[in-house]
Amino acid sequence: MPTRKGSFHLFRLFGIDVYLHWAWFLAVAYFVSQSKGYSSPVWSVLECLSLFLIVLIHEFGHQLACRSVGGKTNQIILWPLGGVAYVSPPQRPGAQLWSIAAGPLVNVILVPILGALVFLSLHSGWNETAPDLSRFLNNLQIINLALLIFNMLPIYPLDGGQILRSLLWFLFGRANSLLAASIIGFIGVAGLIGLAIWIGDKWLIILCVFIVLNCWGGLMQARALAKVANAPRREGYICPNCKTAPPRGGFWMCGKCRKSFDTFETQGLCPHCGTQYAAMACPECGSLRPISDWITSTSPAPP
Repeated sequence: MPTRKGSFHLFRLFGIDVYLHWAWFLAVAYFVSQSKGYSSPVWSVLECLSLFLIVLIHEFGHQLACRSVGGKTNQIILWPLGGVAYVSPPQRPGAQLWSIAAGPLVNVILVPILGALVFLSLHSGWNETAPDLSRFLNNLQIINLALLIFNMLPIYPLDGGQILRSLLWFLFGRANSLLAASIIGFIGVAGLIGLAIWIGDKWLIILCVFIVLNCWGGLMQARALAKVANAPRREGYICPNCKTAPPRGGFWMCGKCRKSFDTFETQGLCPHCGTQYAAMACPECGSLRPISDWITSTSPAPP
């Protein structure tokens, strides 16, 4: 996934920081040089800026939806292949589904708005009196539809793949749903790679590489989630948020030395570097609470 490395801060809105990667300017320069049909390159730049705005609104849809279900949001990173909204919704399939679906919903809402502008352009004769404006509105409608259709492909980590994973979660659980979505993603991206080679689209090939890497990451995460789900549970503790007993084993990683350990066995002390943690993260729901909140009142905590 893209990170803030190589990105600079644009602005902060609704408590969400927006960053832009420097490579975005290279992408704009490439597309402007390839763009044809306008009488001035200014319209091509305006088209890229409009694409930037559509992607940004899409990502804000993810962020605000995540907040509405009690999740955490912090930043959006825009880069040549689109945008990434860093969201952490509650570990429930319904919350995950809404947080993901709200992004494409923004594009759905834009369809009739842009369609009305294209209709106005056609019936006002702008294709003759203002051909650049007419072409710009038509291209903007096509761009929004293309983004919506592509993003809804059931290929993880595209929104369609993550929506599929959320729906499967209701039936098969968190780990198995991610495993299935990742495998389906590998199959789907194989088709995309074939299409990209056939039409000779370099950007699509690069995007496919990004998808493959994320499918692999999803597969590894699914295996880790399965280990957590199948691990024996520690008596005397229960997550105050999701009411699940923590697993036994080294499922927590020290933020300082990056080594794994069992935080409940050591009472929050990393045995490798001696870092003390006052709060425990639940591997099931992700909530972070003091160890005193985990101790059950009906069963004594082990020493």
